[in-house]
Order: sequence, then structure tokens, then C-alpha cells
Amino acid sequence: IDTEIDADAVVETFEAEEEIVEEEIFTIVETMPEFPGGQAKLFEYLGKNTKFPPAAKANSISGKVYVNFTIGKDGKIRDVKIIRGVHDLLDKEALRVVKSMPAWKPGKQRGKAVSVSYNLPINFILK
Repeated sequence: IDTEIDADAVVETFEAEEEIVEEEIFTIVETMPEFPGGQAKLFEYLGKNTKFPPAAKANSISGKVYVNFTIGKDGKIRDVKIIRGVHDLLDKEALRVVKSMPAWKPGKQRGKAVSVSYNLPINFILK
């Protein structure tokens, strides 16, 4: 059986659908993000740059604030939020110091830089 098809008669049109791809944010990757100089430098940075709010000191407010943030593919800090706070004064200071951090060495998955969600406890201790 021979079938003849007129090539001009068969015209299919495909409309390109715009696909919105949301960036995947990892929590654990092969190579975790790193603060410039490593963990010790991160603690040194936090120690030098965290200012204990005078009002919190005067009212004997202390404790550990847990901050979550994303380290982007470019190493920049974004989406900073408190996941467990102590008091508004300490929470605001923790957000300020995290937002002011320099860019990190980004995390990597299968050799490619990826965005990573990171949790950081910041301890406010009265001396």
C-alpha cells in the first residue's frame, strides 16, 4: 500500500510556552558554602561586628537568636530571617549583622555553584 502525503498540507505549529524556572535552594550540598577565611573567621567577624543593644543590656536581655539566610550562587547573602528569636532588640541586631556580612564562597553541587539555605545561631551573652 502506497500512501502519498502532500508535505505542504501538513503544517504543525508549536507555540513556545514560557517556562518559569524557580531556582532550587539546597540545604545540604557536596561542598557547603564557606565564609571568607573559614569558620574561625566567621566567629571572629560576628564577635567584632555584633553590637549588644544598650537597652537589652540595661534590661538584662540575653539569649541565642537563630538566623536563616540563603547564600546565592554568587556568594551574596539574601532572604535573611529570624527562625527563633529572643527579643526584638536582639533579633534586629542579629539581622543587621548577617545582612552586612561579606559574600561567601558559594556552595557546590556536582561541581556547579548553587544557592544554599544556612542556619546560624548568634549568642548574645551578658558579661
